[in-house]
Amino acid sequence: MDIGVVLQCTPPAARVIDLAKRAETYGFSYVWTFDSHILWEEPYVIYSKILDETRKVIVGPMVTNPATRDITVTASVFATLNEMYGNRTVIGIGRGDSAVRVTNGKPVSVAELRQAVIDLKGLVNAEAIEYKGNQLRLPWAGGSHSGVWVAAYGPKMLSVTGEVGDGFILQLADPSIAEWTISAVREAAQSAGRDPDDVYICVAAPAYITDGTDEAHAHARDQLRWFGGMVGNHVADIVERYGEGGGAVPQALTDYIRDRKGYDYNEHGQVGNTHTDFVPDDIVDRFCIIGPPEEHVRRLQELKDLGVDQFAVYLQHDDKDHTLAQYGEKVIPAVHEHLKARS
Repeated sequence: MDIGVVLQCTPPAARVIDLAKRAETYGFSYVWTFDSHILWEEPYVIYSKILDETRKVIVGPMVTNPATRDITVTASVFATLNEMYGNRTVIGIGRGDSAVRVTNGKPVSVAELRQAVIDLKGLVNAEAIEYKGNQLRLPWAGGSHSGVWVAAYGPKMLSVTGEVGDGFILQLADPSIAEWTISAVREAAQSAGRDPDDVYICVAAPAYITDGTDEAHAHARDQLRWFGGMVGNHVADIVERYGEGGGAVPQALTDYIRDRKGYDYNEHGQVGNTHTDFVPDDIVDRFCIIGPPEEHVRRLQELKDLGVDQFAVYLQHDDKDHTLAQYGEKVIPAVHEHLKARS
């Protein structure tokens, strides 16, 4: 299983770059960032510095969108990074959340997202695409390659992911929801004539290492409750589209937002978000991973058994350095296969 880390581009950028460099030192193989250009600093600029100061990590947005980012520009950016640093990029994409809503915009439609994935995959991988009545390609990007992974929760987006995505990003670590969404993606891939195993599965969620005491666990919950609020935005969209019940989405994913009362994007992704009181403790425990290193290993093995290829740690809390170190020293070695020198 690959292990990634998800960072916010909170200034100073040097701190983000330092965390990325140390993540590579500790054995993380992916470095992701939020892509919300009003709330935080511009990530595409920061990627070039991270890539320049690391050797192996793969870098990309979790997630970008085709509403605030024209896909031809996005493709050009990542093809350029690939030319400079040797195909060490990945592109996570979704319909658009904070980057769009902060400017009073709307997420793109499912059909628009589907076409954006197809076109972005083509351009960044040096293929010609049909675009606004023309055939377009990046003539200088012959050696470029980036996977395009789709972030999804609802049935239609899960279908799009399986049909055209190189990977699937699920932003929560609940095993039952992971099992349901992964199955939906794989069924869509198979129906589209693809090998379901060709779709890379990435689960992303906050992780907090504790000493195992109740007091530490309670503190970690409060540090991570913001994540339930963030996921709640997407769930609210799904409930508005499909309604509650009926089997369109798991009840476990919809029950907890019944007491949700709006959301302030000024506090998006922040500890202490005042619009997350509706998120109960059990949702924090299920959506995130909290506990001593051995509990993280247990949860990751559970996800791995469901077919998850990567767990990406959202590193937005008050104990970033300790979490990175504990993952590097205790968690990552435990989830990697151990080979004997001699037998």
